[in-house]
Amino acid sequence: MKGRQIIFIILLVIFADQALKFYIKLHYFAGEEHNMLGNWFRLHFVENEGMAWGWKFGGGFGKIALTLFRLVAVIWGSFLLRDFVRKKYHRGFIICASLIYAGALGNLIDSLFYGLLFEQSNPISQNIARLLPPGGGYNGLLHGKVVDMLYFPIITNAQYPSWFPFIGGDYFEFFRPVFNLADASISTGVISILLFQNRFFRKNKIVTHHTIETDSLVNDRNQIF
Repeated sequence: MKGRQIIFIILLVIFADQALKFYIKLHYFAGEEHNMLGNWFRLHFVENEGMAWGWKFGGGFGKIALTLFRLVAVIWGSFLLRDFVRKKYHRGFIICASLIYAGALGNLIDSLFYGLLFEQSNPISQNIARLLPPGGGYNGLLHGKVVDMLYFPIITNAQYPSWFPFIGGDYFEFFRPVFNLADASISTGVISILLFQNRFFRKNKIVTHHTIETDSLVNDRNQIF
């Protein structure tokens, strides 16, 4: 697989991810929600200071540490991808690795720059954030919040059976997390690698058989000599 094909995949994911995030930031106030397809697909604007799928990692220091970790991971991933291409890994594996890399880079952009680029969106006053506001952004470098908006509550107001330990009778919702295209890209790459790992990493097998006349053991390597 050629390097320019990988770059195209990465740029396509980043462009789509950032375009949707910019649209949400400039047209929705925090907490605003609109149905797209019935009640099961909605655009719901939330911002999180943590990891993918809204997971958080402890306060201001945790935010800086997470952003720096993402930055190191993206830099390291650049060398890994180049190594995968040079060693001619399976095409499908390289595509999956590119999706993971692109998703990580997409969320890194939010963490690095969104605090500088946008003002704070206020759900109480329903204030929609402006791009490059005169008074500056809502935070500094490394302190941006990741924008999430994709929400798929396919099953709502359902209850766990009463015999379930600890949570019996509680209400649950599927699918609850709000995420973005970068998260989806990462998840698609990881899940695909897990599902198709035998195909991506299989090795050429040596065929072994016996000769008809002597019943001696012969394989493809021995036949060469």
